Amino acid sequence: MKHYLGVGIVGNFANHLEQAGEASDFCGICSEENAPKGIFPFYVPNHEKLQRFCFDNQKIILPEDSTLCVQAEPEVGIECDITYENGYIKTLVPKFFMAFNDASVRNDKNAKKISQKKNFSTGCKGYGNKIAIDSFQEGGVCDDFSIASFIKIDGKIHAYGECSPLLSYSFFYDKLLEWLIQKLNHQEDMVVLEDMHRIIKNNNFPEKCIIAIGATRYTHLGETRFLQNGDEVNILIFNHKKYDPNTLESLLREERLPDDEKNLSILQQKVVKQ
Repeated sequence: MKHYLGVGIVGNFANHLEQAGEASDFCGICSEENAPKGIFPFYVPNHEKLQRFCFDNQKIILPEDSTLCVQAEPEVGIECDITYENGYIKTLVPKFFMAFNDASVRNDKNAKKISQKKNFSTGCKGYGNKIAIDSFQEGGVCDDFSIASFIKIDGKIHAYGECSPLLSYSFFYDKLLEWLIQKLNHQEDMVVLEDMHRIIKNNNFPEKCIIAIGATRYTHLGETRFLQNGDEVNILIFNHKKYDPNTLESLLREERLPDDEKNLSILQQKVVKQ
């Protein structure tokens, strides 16, 4: 992972930006209806400000500045191989998908770009066990999976994000890949977004990337409460033909989630101070 490019997608799930208080950041960015707003980097090995390795699959480490407020962002992560032609991305080939947390600072008034809210500690991103992708198109394995998230506060489990099928993302499969390639090659530096082609070029054209494809909608609790020391965030990608969210919540409460890596990707992170 230390040699991967880490990027995320903004606005690939209806109403998440409004809940996160970030919709106004994109007023000047034109896109088709329900399309994502853009791409941001969160980990770039050869980057002055984003080179800190920020993955920790056991902990969410809060910012050193205790005035900064953090929310988890439960989403699907996709690991891709990258090929290039004439200095531009030609293909993205999805290999694995997994539970992913793209935790973000919400109230940093000095942040001019999305990326400045993302790499805030050595434990601000995390991913669950990887599930192999047979075919990233309709009829493939992802058809049968959903995402759910929960937070443990003072020993009690609460729903954190809305349970949602992966197919409820605004852009998915070929539409998502085509959009990603276009944005990675041609997204300009404007408003809160950055020139992604320049970042990729300056990073010597990485051959692999991890893409956080967009956070789901929060429950009321998730929307209104920032993470606190001692909380535990649980993000589950699950085969909804085998499991349902109520059963998973009960198993989580009883601390006996099954070891079923073909049908479950599990990320559990304890929130800690620096």
